[in-house]
Amino acid sequence: MQANRSYRFARLNYYRRIFSAYLGSGPSQLTFWHENPELNTRFQTGVPGEYYMTFTSKANYAGPFDQEGIPLLDYRGALGLQYNPIAIAQYGLGNYNLYARTGVPARKAQFMKMADWLRSRLLPNDAGVDVWMHNFDFEYRDTLRAPWYSALAQGQGISLLLRAHKETGVPEYLSCAQRALRAFRVDIKDGGVACEDEDRNLWFEEYVVFPPTHILNGFIWAIWGIYDYAVATGDGDARQLFVRAVETLRKCLPRFDTGFWSLYEQSGTRLPMIASSFYHALHIVQLRVMAKLTGETFFAEVADRWEAYKASWWGSKRALAHKVVFKLCYY
Repeated sequence: MQANRSYRFARLNYYRRIFSAYLGSGPSQLTFWHENPELNTRFQTGVPGEYYMTFTSKANYAGPFDQEGIPLLDYRGALGLQYNPIAIAQYGLGNYNLYARTGVPARKAQFMKMADWLRSRLLPNDAGVDVWMHNFDFEYRDTLRAPWYSALAQGQGISLLLRAHKETGVPEYLSCAQRALRAFRVDIKDGGVACEDEDRNLWFEEYVVFPPTHILNGFIWAIWGIYDYAVATGDGDARQLFVRAVETLRKCLPRFDTGFWSLYEQSGTRLPMIASSFYHALHIVQLRVMAKLTGETFFAEVADRWEAYKASWWGSKRALAHKVVFKLCYY
């Protein structure tokens, strides 16, 4: 009985936070996350240069910030203001892009400040694997209990640190990226962010839950961090991790295609978890990046098909209805 009451209370708080974020006035974490996904057409392969997405709105985030100028996200409700390592990395990468384009020193100062924050906060978890921790509970399928970590944070943290090393030559940025990469070589059962499915496909998990859910956008963003490390260092093991992950994406991408929209994840529920319109648009951009990074037209072809879904009035309305029902029934 007590467990049921606790569950209902947790779900009520979850819905309050979600409705406040979507429908309330004022800033929330969603004002940061849900910029229009935009491909950076200036990025080059084979070198960690400008990041693969523009992140312009993220770079121009209006706050709040802490006293040191580190962005905070307002999750509202009981969570309130929190440091999110993913947001901090994305804010840094957006500022790096603007610095690379304009040479404005203030942009460099911002992205370097984020790199320094990440460098100082890469810490071992209980299994001794160095990760960036999220120090707040977060409701997902299962509540992620603080401190929790994410393949997405590992990948984008690595991407930012490598660009800081490129700009400064300071070896600590590279060594920190190397420590962060280890999480991709360690199974989620042993404190890492990697897992193999029953077909030996290699996944990197945005949220570490059991059984794993293989969130698509987080998996792809994590892959980019591994790619950056491989091309920046020439590390053969990192290259092999990238190749295996690309093979997983190629083989398993059809599982995320409903015939009218993309899936957010492999939820394992009777009703699959449809991507929101934001995440569907993000998937399209990410697949266009993957096509360029790998030279494989398959990813561009899927992006074109999903672009057609996005343009369909009926497909978008059907996807929204599925999304609402899933949220009410599951998480």
